[in-house]
Amino acid sequence: MRELLALAARLGVTVHVAHLPEPYRGFYDHERRMIVYDFTLTPVERACVVAHELGHAFHGHRGPGDPRAEAAADAYAARLLVDPERFARLEAMGLPENDIAEELGVTPKLLRVFLENDLTRLRGVTYTRARLGRGQFHSAERWAS
Repeated sequence: MRELLALAARLGVTVHVAHLPEPYRGFYDHERRMIVYDFTLTPVERACVVAHELGHAFHGHRGPGDPRAEAAADAYAARLLVDPERFARLEAMGLPENDIAEELGVTPKLLRVFLENDLTRLRGVTYTRARLGRGQFHSAERWAS
């Protein structure tokens, strides 16, 4: 969470906790450059929600309800939180997706977003996009069949 808060500061965004009415778990207010998340969230949910809202801040999204903006914020969060090398090791061990998500400290939904957006499998090799802030290269991992 500390890294997410540091990223928020670099983006000029403040992060706050509050009691939010159901079904809200968090939101981003572009005009105030502010993220608010619900205090009842588990640590994993908190990280995923804050990373998602940072995606809205990064992309400059304004207002709720745009499915493309939500998908972009989810993809941003997945790139922030999922370490491709660690994912590769866990998957090679034969763990199911829910267990991999738990080990990575992300929700199963966010792991699925990562799988859909950031992996390309070709003849036994899985290619991933570079993680945000980790350089401008593509890494490759060998996968067990």
